[in-house]
Amino acid sequence: MSAAASSRPSLIRTLHASLVRDMVEAHARYLKGLPNGRRAVLQYVNLNNYELDGANLAEADLTGALLGGASLRGAKLTRATLYGADLRDADLRDADLSRCDMRGVCLRGANLGGADLSGCDLREGVTAVQDDEKGLRILEHDKRAGELDYAMLQGANLSGAQMSGAFARQADFTDADLSNVSLQGAKLSHAVMDGANLSGANLHNADMARVSLRRAVLVGVDVRGADLTDADLTEVLRAPPPIIYVDDQPLNEVLEAHELFCKTEGRDGAVAKVADIDFRPLRRLRGRRLSGLCAPKAVFFGMDLEGAQLQGANLSGADLRGAKLRGADLRGARLVDAKLNRADLTDAKLGPLRIAEDRVIRTDMTRAVLRGADLRGASAPRARLVEADLSSARLEGADLGGAELPAGFQPPA
Repeated sequence: MSAAASSRPSLIRTLHASLVRDMVEAHARYLKGLPNGRRAVLQYVNLNNYELDGANLAEADLTGALLGGASLRGAKLTRATLYGADLRDADLRDADLSRCDMRGVCLRGANLGGADLSGCDLREGVTAVQDDEKGLRILEHDKRAGELDYAMLQGANLSGAQMSGAFARQADFTDADLSNVSLQGAKLSHAVMDGANLSGANLHNADMARVSLRRAVLVGVDVRGADLTDADLTEVLRAPPPIIYVDDQPLNEVLEAHELFCKTEGRDGAVAKVADIDFRPLRRLRGRRLSGLCAPKAVFFGMDLEGAQLQGANLSGADLRGAKLRGADLRGARLVDAKLNRADLTDAKLGPLRIAEDRVIRTDMTRAVLRGADLRGASAPRARLVEADLSSARLEGADLGGAELPAGFQPPA
């Protein structure tokens, strides 16, 4: 190294912790439009291992900042500039990174479980700085695409994100929302994308060798030129046919007959037995009267079932990921092994169904997957949730009185 190079001042700055704290507090006032507010400009500041949980740094400038090992759990970073920042091994669980400029950012080994990265830009970034001898000097070590190798993004929202050319080898995207994401030319070998929603994603020329895509949603995906060598495509969900038939009868007519059976208390119509049927061509079942529906292993992915009457329905093993079940009546329903990841069950009825003076049928959600589901305000007294996966589920205001919960699970107070 030349004497001139060794004497060149470092781009990275170190600030006293009290000054950083003052800047964060002034930024909060800036966002609220209060006196003495000032936008936080923390360009190239060493913030390694800082504790910034829950901090509101929306629109802050963190260009080139060192945030390795920092704790930013639940932090709000909407529209922040993180261009070229180093977030290796950072804790960003449940953080809001929507619409961030994250070009050239390093997220190697970071934990982004449940984080919102919708609309963010993770493409290549190049940093140029002033040089006394050469004018503008490119920092070659910062010339890189967004790096997510080994990052944990379980349940993260990356919808519409720009990740062309990104490095995300061995990253964990389990249950992540990757709809309409651009991953053109991305390096994703050995990544885990089980249950991820890749609807409308651009995977043109992406390296997806040995990627696990079990139960992933691949509707309208561009995979031209993608390397899918030894990729696991078990139970991948693709686009359904435009019309579904059940024993040569259109599905919509089968459901109409079922509703007639319900309305006439069995005098007319017939109970629908539609195991393994894909309901997506119907798009919505909002408010439909479908009590006693027999639809084990059926597909309702992303459908609108708000307010549907599904008392006593057999939905064992059904795919209800991302379904809208707000206010639905599921009393006495059988949901054993059902997939309800990210489902909206706010104000849903999941308690016992009375079938006689001294007899009830409890809602059975044994082994159901409810990762990231919204159960706020749901009524689920005495529900069976044995071995259910409730990780990251929202349960504020839910009635779980007398429910059989997973071993070791502690509901919110």
